[in-house]
Amino acid sequence: MNSNSQHASPRPAPIEDVQGRTDPRRLAINKVGICDIRHPVSIAQRVGGHQSTVATFAMYVNLPHEFKGTHMSRFVEILNAHEQQITPDSFQLMLEEMAERLEANNGHIEMYFPYFVDKYAPVTGEKGVMDYEVGFIGDRVDGVSTLYVEVQVPVTTLCPCSKDISDYGAHNQRSLVTIRVRADAFFWAEELIDIAESEGSCELYGVLKRIDEKAVTERAYENPKFVEDVVRDIATRLNDDDRFRSYRVTSENFESIHNHSAYAMIEHDKDAE
Repeated sequence: MNSNSQHASPRPAPIEDVQGRTDPRRLAINKVGICDIRHPVSIAQRVGGHQSTVATFAMYVNLPHEFKGTHMSRFVEILNAHEQQITPDSFQLMLEEMAERLEANNGHIEMYFPYFVDKYAPVTGEKGVMDYEVGFIGDRVDGVSTLYVEVQVPVTTLCPCSKDISDYGAHNQRSLVTIRVRADAFFWAEELIDIAESEGSCELYGVLKRIDEKAVTERAYENPKFVEDVVRDIATRLNDDDRFRSYRVTSENFESIHNHSAYAMIEHDKDAE
């Protein structure tokens, strides 16, 4: 007999899969998984190349009533396998893989990340950087996946009523425009950012010199918009683009002369018409 075999350690006893136990309460769970986990990702840019950033993920599946728990470590394993370059296609693949590995009928993944875009002042051309919040949201129900892309874009809005009734000046404020779309053809997230910025009273910039400040102030004054105008104008743009099959547009004005925000929302599903 080999001397090594005489001193070999005994094999460890198998560890029970506690999550796989039967649960007697017979209550299915709609969503179970992990949330608020940050992970490095690489995102393709419209200008070429990829941008490295950090995304915050939430990953859920449904849990039938007969199971006690789900396998939390598998969510992180799936995330690790897809961290390098995330596109709408790879994001959908991750959603499908999650549902398959967790043996679930339904699944949900969302990721939000800061996305940085170089932006040049309107008169001097001074280079600055703007950051936007971008999200991919995926749902899988009974084998069918649906993907949404969301952008959150700050803009300036100037009140038409204030301009009309005042002898001079008009109040303006920063506003946050959020666009979430479902599309059946490729598009860049930057395209949604462009739409949001062009439909405010004026867009924001990272760097402005005095002559640039004059230009953006006058631009906003010449282009007053209520919060209702912003969402209607963006919805009109999305209605005219056949790539976008459904959307939700919101705008929140952080009012400068009121102790509240103004808010408006439009949502529409072209395929339900």
